[in-house]
Formats: sequence, structure tokens, C-alpha cells
Amino acid sequence: MSTFKRATVTGGPSRQDVLAPLRQTQIVGSKPLLPAEILSLILDYVTVSDLIRFARVSKRVKEMVYDDTRWVQRLRLMACWDEAEARKRAEAAWRNRAGSQGLAYEEQAERAGIVAKGNRSTSSGNEMSRTGNKTAPDATVEPISLSTNGIHQSASDPRRDTNDGFDAVSLSPKVSTNLSLPSRYPDPLTRLDVFSHARSIRGQARQEYGKVYGALNLYYADAVACKDHTTAIVFRIYRDPNHQAQMLANLSRFASSDLAQGWHERQEKLQALIEAFESAVAHEFEQALASADVDGKLQKYGHVLVTLNGGQRGVELFVSNSPVIARKKQLGDVMDCLRLGSPGSISLEESQRFFTHLTTSFNEQIAVMDRVFPASVKAAITFVQRVGKEVLSEYLSALFDEAHRTGAEPYLKAVSGTYQQSLFMARSLRPSKDTGDEFYEAVDRIVANAFELHVDLYLNEEYSYFKRKSEAEIGDWERQLSEQDASMQSLYMSNVNRQADKRDFLTSFKKVVMMPVNVLPTFPLSSPFGGKSATAKALVNGEDLKPSFQSPSQISTRPSSPSMTNGIAGVSRSATPMLEPPTTELAAKAAIMSSRLEGIRSLFSIEVALNLVHTAKSAIERAAVFYRAQSQFGEDARKQCQLIFVLLLQILGSRHIKAGFDQAVDHLANYNPKEIQNHGHTEVKPLVTFLELVNVGDLIQQMLDVFYEQEMVATGLTDRNDFLDPAVKEKKRFEQMLDERVAAGLNKGIEVLMSEVEFVCATTQKPDDFNPDASGAANSDVMDIGPSETARKVVDIVSSHTKMLVGSTDKNMLDVFNQEVGLRIFTALCKHLKRQRISVAGSIKLISDMNHYFTYIQTLKNQDLLLYFIALRELAQIYLVSPSDAKELANIIADGDRFHGIFRAEEVYEFAERRADWFLIRPKVEKAMYG
Repeated sequence: MSTFKRATVTGGPSRQDVLAPLRQTQIVGSKPLLPAEILSLILDYVTVSDLIRFARVSKRVKEMVYDDTRWVQRLRLMACWDEAEARKRAEAAWRNRAGSQGLAYEEQAERAGIVAKGNRSTSSGNEMSRTGNKTAPDATVEPISLSTNGIHQSASDPRRDTNDGFDAVSLSPKVSTNLSLPSRYPDPLTRLDVFSHARSIRGQARQEYGKVYGALNLYYADAVACKDHTTAIVFRIYRDPNHQAQMLANLSRFASSDLAQGWHERQEKLQALIEAFESAVAHEFEQALASADVDGKLQKYGHVLVTLNGGQRGVELFVSNSPVIARKKQLGDVMDCLRLGSPGSISLEESQRFFTHLTTSFNEQIAVMDRVFPASVKAAITFVQRVGKEVLSEYLSALFDEAHRTGAEPYLKAVSGTYQQSLFMARSLRPSKDTGDEFYEAVDRIVANAFELHVDLYLNEEYSYFKRKSEAEIGDWERQLSEQDASMQSLYMSNVNRQADKRDFLTSFKKVVMMPVNVLPTFPLSSPFGGKSATAKALVNGEDLKPSFQSPSQISTRPSSPSMTNGIAGVSRSATPMLEPPTTELAAKAAIMSSRLEGIRSLFSIEVALNLVHTAKSAIERAAVFYRAQSQFGEDARKQCQLIFVLLLQILGSRHIKAGFDQAVDHLANYNPKEIQNHGHTEVKPLVTFLELVNVGDLIQQMLDVFYEQEMVATGLTDRNDFLDPAVKEKKRFEQMLDERVAAGLNKGIEVLMSEVEFVCATTQKPDDFNPDASGAANSDVMDIGPSETARKVVDIVSSHTKMLVGSTDKNMLDVFNQEVGLRIFTALCKHLKRQRISVAGSIKLISDMNHYFTYIQTLKNQDLLLYFIALRELAQIYLVSPSDAKELANIIADGDRFHGIFRAEEVYEFAERRADWFLIRPKVEKAMYG
């Protein structure tokens, strides 16, 4: 709103002109009002004394200056305002006011005669309740009256303004040199704890700030105005360093509420004063530290520094001069770990000695620190952080660098070993008082930070090292196999005379001798192919297998893998050396084939697999340290352990076992029983060696199962129920590969076995076994009714090979194998019968043979297979029928149910044609059958 001033009129038109004054009026001044928001913002940057002076301008300005939020803001800047306390007090005040208003209403109603007699007791109760409420918290707080014009004081005393702290302070900015204090604070010590008496009351924030202002402003104004720090009032009034530190801390806190122009310069001056005082106290503290006066000056000035600004400088001085930091080289030398160990290795005993010295020195300093600093400082956290950064991290970095230059294996052992030692040290450190779990959490973070820069490189090196070592192990094995094969061929072909071979083919072939080979030490199993679970577990855990006494019948003839020579799997196939190499090409090739067949057992090695498993176990155990510690590297370490296990299965499966089985199947395909001279044994050498290879493969699989359960599942590195887990998927893939290779080998082995069975039947079955009339044996008084020698050999050969698979293969696969062998034997026997001539007298021997086969088949416990041999027994009955009973023979031939549907009548008729008297009874049989 503008202000107008009427100008003095001299002369001019007559006053009778009504417009004359308006024409002669002029604006002599204009004073616009500022918006309230801008004015309020300006007041935020006005000094307190100017605020109080400005509040006298008008009621509106006073309302703006006395606005409670303005003073709450200043209290919050000094950290003196607790919103929760203010809310609690306000709620109590509102409850007290509501009770008072309700009581007044009831009294007025009673005086007006409105309240009924029955409700008088209620009024009395309310009166007592009101009386009781006088003792409630903050009941003396006057209610705050709110109006549209702003916040006012209580109507009981609208002019009361004597308890706000400002009445005792001069509004003049001049600083008095008189040391007399205001009457409100006659004792200087009461000013030290002025902040502790500040309350958070809504509507009285100005009064609370006034108390703080009245207590500290004199010292604050002097501190920022004095030119010499030694002449400051705070140092002349207070003589105790602890009191001086307390007042300076209060002034620093009070300065945060100074928002007036030039506040930055004033705070800098105050900070310079505080720093000067802190430097003087720190100097005294350092001298006390040098003189080891722990319970005297060191403790005194340590508490002064804590009172001043939290004691951080004192803690830094103490830590910097601590023997753990100042003389850290005396704790241990990195090079001792490499010098005192064997060449190319590392000695972790020296690193353990370093951690022991560090733990002892640290605990001693913590004990001193607890005596110097109060518990609220938590100096141990700062101490352990400095130790971790300047001692632990530097030592570990230097050790890892030197170990990495020495070799991969020392580096891997150094990282994993020192991490375990660091964790043990972390639990051996003594926490300071009132730190507890916070201290150990800080120690764990420090250890993690010390290893953070090295873990990624370590995990990659662990994987790469295992890969290089495994591939080298397999490569050496394959190289030695190829070298031995080449040298064997060179040896056998060295004396070959092709012209002599052409002249004497048969003679040279007969000189080929296939000697049995034993190249692998026998594992002390209870049976040749049983009890491998305990053996596999012992092998994985690195336990010694101590042989127990066994009778000659119990000693296993199962060969094991080639021995280790100079850390490399050696291959040896020679048992009894040949006197001289063969001199013909055919003999040399036969000898080469024989050597390769016997060498099937050496196509993969259990020792090589064991070395790979132990290498993987060492790598996983080293990496799993980071997982078991539940550190921030745990997930990365777990994934790396899974990758190592996956790599183990891939190298051991694809590079070693799969290649060995494929090679063994190729060797089996070249086996020809007709080229073998000595068939006196009840075993087929190539098949035996292949089954031994299957047994070795099964033992390797069981080793891997034990390793998987102990190292991966039991430690939580993998979950066997998680079908997406890489380790689980690769393990299933490995087992599937092994089953497929074994199945392919067994299929080829069955063919080899049946070839041997057919060869035995063709070469050992005598003509008079089933037709004694041909040699006159029918007239003998004594007749052997037992099975023939051929039947015994066939059963012995087949049973010896099927028993070898018991315990080494899956039951389902074993059942399939046995069923296939039984069907193949059935087919071979049918073919064999059709080559024989059987008389009535010889049918007794045939029935005995069929019963012998049937008894063996019963041991296989396969009912479906048993029906075939029941049919064979019934088939043998047709040779026992007398020639005079040709009609009965025809009925037997035509009875399909008699043979359980295995043989049709046409097939039985073909077998009946092998009777020795068939040409005599044929017309009668056909007549009876066809009419």
C-alpha cells in the first residue's frame, strides 16, 4: 500500500474548484512491502541479537521472529532437538488440556443444575483424576494457543518474556573484557553441561535456544574476536584441560547454529583456536606415550582429546606409535617362507609365526588402549583397520608376489594357507571393551579386503593349474602307451625274414606263444570284484591298503593298473620275457595281436585316475576354504570348485576312460579263437582282460562317487537334487558315457565268448559222446551218465566270465548281460545239436548235458531265460524214445505245448532228424504225423 502526502498549495485556482486539489496533489514517496516468504528467508541469516531487536518492529514481525520452526532449526543444527521427545511432550500436554477442559465443563454444568445426582460421583472422580494428573510428565507445560494470526503465549501473562535466555544478553555486538558472568550462570561449571539440560518442547524452542545462547555466546564471541589464543576467556576462566576441552566442544557445537553473514570466517577462527588447543594436548599426549605413563598423563590427555572432538587424533597418535605399526618388519620376513622351505615350495610355518607375533602384539596394545581411552571411542576399530591396511595387506601382497614368481603350486598354497591362518588370527584377536561383535565384523572385513585383490587371480590359477597337471598326467600315460606299442612292434618285427616266412608258414605260426600277463598289483579285496566301496573310499582319502592274510583260493587274480615310475604312470606288459623275437611276419603279427589283447587292462589306469582325484581334491580343498568361511568370495569359490570337479570328469572320462574302452573294443574285434593253440583254460583271455578293465572302470567310478559325496555334497559345494547344477549334470554325463562304453564292450565280449563256446563245442565234443554205437561203447558194462567234458567246459567258461561282472556293474546291466549270454548259449547249443548224430543210448549223455546247462541257467535267476533250457531238456527226450514207439515220437514232435512255444513242430522235426536211427523210423513218424 502506498503512502500519499498532500503538498502545500500556494495561490492557484479558487478553492471552489473541486478538482483543483486533485490536480495539485503529487506522490512524494512510495514504500512497498516485501513478501513474507522473502522476509522469512532474510531472517534466517540475521544474527540473534538483530533478530531480537527486529522483533520489536511490529506484531507481524514478532510473529515471524518468534516462529517456533525457526528456533527448532537452530536446535537441530546443534543436535539438541529430539523429535520423539517433542512429540511425547506435546501429546502429554494435549491430554492434560483435554482433561482440564472436560472438568471445567462439568463444573459449569453442575452449577447450572444440569448434571443429575447419579452423575455426581463421576464428577468427583474426574476431580480426583484431574488432581492426579498434576503429577503426570510435563503437566506444568502451559498449553499452546493457536490462532489465525500465529502462535502466542498463554493468555495468563501475555507480556512474560523473561525466561528465554535473551534478557541477560546485551544486544550490542561489542565484547566486554570484564570477566564477570551474567547472573543466570554464576558458576562457570554449569555452562559445561548446558546441552544436557536442553529440552525438546514444541512452542518453547526459542526459550531453549535462549538458554544455550545465554550460556555460550559470550565465549563464542570472544573466541572469534581474540587475536591471541592464549588470551581467550575460555582459557582464563577454566584451568582444567578437561573443562577447557568441554567448553571448546560446546562452542564448536554452538557455532553450527551461527547462520549470520560471516559465519564461515567465525567458524574458521574458532576451529583455529580448537586446533591450537588440540595440538598442545596432543604434544603432551605424545610425550606421555614416549614415557609410557599409561595410567597418568597418557590417560588424562587421552580423555581430554576424547572430550574435545572424539579423540580421533589421540587414537591416531597411539596407533602410529604402536609397535605393531612402527616396528612391523620385526613381526616376520616374507622371504623366510621361501628360503626355509624346500626348493620350489613354500613354508607356511613362517607365515604362521608372523600371525602369532601379530596377534600377541595386537592384544598387548589393545590392553593399553582400554586403559587410555574410554569405551565410547572404539579405538580398537581404528587400530585394527590400520593394522589390516599397513601390516597385514602389505605382508600378504609381498608374500603372494614372491610365491607367484617361484611357481604356481607355492602361490596356490600360500593364498589358501594364509587365508586360513588369517581367519584363525581374526578369532584370536582380543576386542576392546564394549565392542563385541562389531569388532569381529570389522576384523572380518579387513581380512576380506586384504584378500580381495588376490582371490580372482587365485581361483583362475587354481583351475588352470589343475587343468595343466591333469592334461600332463594323461599325456604322459598316452605317450608311454604309444611308445611301448611302437617298441613292441619294432621288437617283434626286427627278426622277420619274409622269405623264410613264405617257406615255413605253419611252423612259424605254431611257435607263437601267448603268455599270461600280470602287470598290476592286486588290491586286497574280499573277492575279485566285490567290496570296492571301502577300497574306493580309502583310495580317495589317501589311506594305505594293508593286505590281510588270504588263502590261495581267496587271492584275487585281478590285475591293477601300471605302477608309477618317477611320478609318471609306467606301463609294463611283460611278465615272462620271450626268449627270442619271432622270425616270421605271421608270428610277429600274432604276437603283436596277443600283446595288444593282453594290454587291454593297461588302456587306462587306476593310478592315473587316483592321481587326478587327489590333485582335484587338493585344489577343491584349497578353494573351498573361501567358501567355508562364509566370506564375500564364497559364491565365486563354490563355482570354481564345481568347475574343477567338472574338469576332472571331462579329462578322466573323455581323455582316459572313454579312449581306453574304445581301444579295448577294437582289440576285441580282432580276436579269433581259431588262432589260439592252448584252450585248456576256462577263460577267454581277451574277454577276461576286458572284464578286468570294466572292473577298473567301475572302481574309478566308485572313487569318483566317494569323492563327490565327501568333497562336494557334504561340504555344501553342490546340491545333488539340483538337476541344473553343473557338477550334477557332468556326473550324470560321465556315468552315461561309462555305461555306454561298458555296454558296447560287453556286446563285443559276448561275441568273443560265444565264439569261444562254439569253438569248444566243435573241437572237444567226441563223436561217441552221443552215439556210443559208432565206437562200440554201447556194449560196455559201465556207462558214464554224467555230463560230457564239452558241457563242463562250456559251463565253466561262461560262468567264470559272468561271475566276474558281479559287483562291478549295475544290476540291470548284469541282468541284460546274463540274459543275452543265455540266449546266445541256447542258440549255440541248437546249432551244435544239429551237427551231432544221437542214438538212444547216447541220449542219456545228451540229457545229462542239458540238465547241466539247465542247472547253470538256474543260477542266473532269470525265469524267462529258464524256459528256453526247459524246452531244451524236453527236446532231448525225443532221442530217448525207442524206435518201436515211433507213433509216440510223432506225438511228441507235434505237441507244441510241451516245448512252451519255444520250438515249433517243424523245428522239432529237424532235431529229430539227428537220431541215429532216423532213416529206419522216418516212415513211421511221418505216417503218424501226416497220415
